[in-house]
Amino acid sequence: MQRVAIVLLNLGGPDSLEAVPQFLRNLFADPVILGLPQPFRSLLGTYIAWKRIPFAKENYALIGGASPLLAQTRAQGEALVARLAQRRDDVSFRAFVAMRYWHPMAPEVAAEVKAWNPDRVVMLPLYPQYSLTTTGSSLTDWRKAAKAAGLDCPHATMCCYPTQPGWVGAVAAGVEATLATLENPAAYRIVFSAHGLPQAVVDKGDPYPAHVEATVAAVVAQLHRPDLDWVISYQSKVGPQTWIGPDTEHVIVEAGREGRALIVVPIAFVSEHSETLVELDIDYRKQAEAAGVPDYIRLPTVQCDPLFIGGLADLVEATLGVSAAERWATTGEGCARACACTPAQCALAK
Repeated sequence: MQRVAIVLLNLGGPDSLEAVPQFLRNLFADPVILGLPQPFRSLLGTYIAWKRIPFAKENYALIGGASPLLAQTRAQGEALVARLAQRRDDVSFRAFVAMRYWHPMAPEVAAEVKAWNPDRVVMLPLYPQYSLTTTGSSLTDWRKAAKAAGLDCPHATMCCYPTQPGWVGAVAAGVEATLATLENPAAYRIVFSAHGLPQAVVDKGDPYPAHVEATVAAVVAQLHRPDLDWVISYQSKVGPQTWIGPDTEHVIVEAGREGRALIVVPIAFVSEHSETLVELDIDYRKQAEAAGVPDYIRLPTVQCDPLFIGGLADLVEATLGVSAAERWATTGEGCARACACTPAQCALAK
């Protein structure tokens, strides 16, 4: 029986308040987060991390002193393997979780995968929309770790899936279920909030905003509500540089001026963490109340929604159909581009 290791890639989060400083140092040491040459990147990254420690500790204290991201990602992995087991009796699947900035990190996970001795490895980022700062960074980190561990079996990578039917269907179902509970759904504006990105990163060709727009367009189309009031916004801006917009805070203030109630939908997150549990649930809710927003509803992330897990299973099965020739020809690094992009569009192939 063929053995397939599925490596779920995600950002990671501190598992205690004591872990916050090193988590931040890991984050700001990433060259795609701070694109400066050494030693300036290390010096500036250390300074930014030091400045943000009190603020970050306060946020994590509000949600129990640790990020729930690892537990939720492991649950997604278990649900995915269970779904695949229902479909395939000729393949033994096992899910592994590799986080970018906190444990379990790529080097330790690559060693675990090698010890399991799979025939193939499927890389499955839990970022539906591709960005160099998320999927790109995680894949680069994994390749280094896999090489160091001697994990040389064939890899296939699903680099992005912004309009995957299961993912889109899970989000759309959540929005529709919420609208169905409202006495006057026309009074609400849907805010599709995604994590922000510096404009400079986008100017260099990062496809993330286009992918977010594609996700939202697919969700709105599935809702079949021609008069739906909706907007895309971006949250979590850090530092003085220009970020893509509109900013979620600005959208909230504008809704208050117009007397519009809000349904906030995380559109780039598939699990709960500080950006949803603190920023969306606490900080932005307070801003909405101060701005006079009549009602503020925040939809949960998809997590283990059956539609989403089914969509992930579809993605994994798609990678199993990639031939050995394609696997090597696509990126030249033994890692298939198994997404739905054309070669000219694919950020991974580039």
